[in-house]
Amino acid sequence: MPASADKTVLRIIDQFTTLLLDMNSTFMFNEDRFGPAEDYHATYRQWGGALTPEALRTAIEACLAYMEIRYPDPVWHNQFPTVKAVLGILPETTAFDLTELDRIAETIALHELGHIPESYADVLHQLAQTHQLAVVADIWSEKSLWIIELERAGVLDLFDVQIYSSDIGSVKPSAKPFLRAIEALGVSKSACVMVGDSARRDIGGAEAAGIAGIWIGKGEGPAYAIAQVEDLRLLV
Repeated sequence: MPASADKTVLRIIDQFTTLLLDMNSTFMFNEDRFGPAEDYHATYRQWGGALTPEALRTAIEACLAYMEIRYPDPVWHNQFPTVKAVLGILPETTAFDLTELDRIAETIALHELGHIPESYADVLHQLAQTHQLAVVADIWSEKSLWIIELERAGVLDLFDVQIYSSDIGSVKPSAKPFLRAIEALGVSKSACVMVGDSARRDIGGAEAAGIAGIWIGKGEGPAYAIAQVEDLRLLV
């Protein structure tokens, strides 16, 4: 049975030298702010673009729809495009020049980006005292804003390796992001445990890569998880 008591989980993570961490809803929150209530144009205007709110929303919704359909499809797990790549091929955006595409991509990225609360940054610092840390995360936009947020939160240097789907074209639950992290770290599979909130993508992907997993969530967890906690902060 998955363990939930603090002492049990600490004993479990102490079997490993390396923690692979998911990001969204694991230690970063308020991400993926998309939908009809979002004022994309207020974000977009800071770059001086000339699109109307309606044209901008049409472009963003077309891009998100293209990616949302493909994200769960195994055919796309190891050939998943970035936001910028999708904007370059959509009928709704093919008439826009590169500068305009960059503005739209940056708008999407700012709405995709989450925030790292101070309490979670503190947990990452504590975990880094006992374990080697790496990020294995799915993001649809290019990573630059996420690097800035990690730096703002004071946790960027805690991670020896960062694997982002938008860098490598592979999304979880493909095994490739996990294997890429292990290779970059120079450690064995048995030394690593994946910690994340998605049973399918984080824990299922870890299983596909032959790595143990700790699931963050409530209720019945995935059978493959060696432990379960409701919150990352319960690991310390």
